[in-house]
Amino acid sequence: MTKRFWLPAITLVLLFAGGAVAQRYPLMDKLADRVVAKYQTSSCEQLAQERAASRGRPKPAEEQRVVQLLHEDPQMRGEFFNRVSAPVVNKLFECGMIP
Repeated sequence: MTKRFWLPAITLVLLFAGGAVAQRYPLMDKLADRVVAKYQTSSCEQLAQERAASRGRPKPAEEQRVVQLLHEDPQMRGEFFNRVSAPVVNKLFECGMIP
């Protein structure tokens, strides 16, 4: 009986803890969602064209602000990389943009 109680209780705690982390960094969440969506919906050709076209072009102000925050806050940076790394690296690998 005790085991039946603890499993749902632990599950709820983990769900709420995950939600609390997501609410801590709303700007980072927005940027991470945008980055993942971009890589999931773009074709390899689109990504290659965007990469070539974006060299030397300044980033939008909001993106610059979040990047600055990522430089300043290692915990936020870790959360961001945990969210975007797998989708971005998988897409780049599929497109032959990384070995």
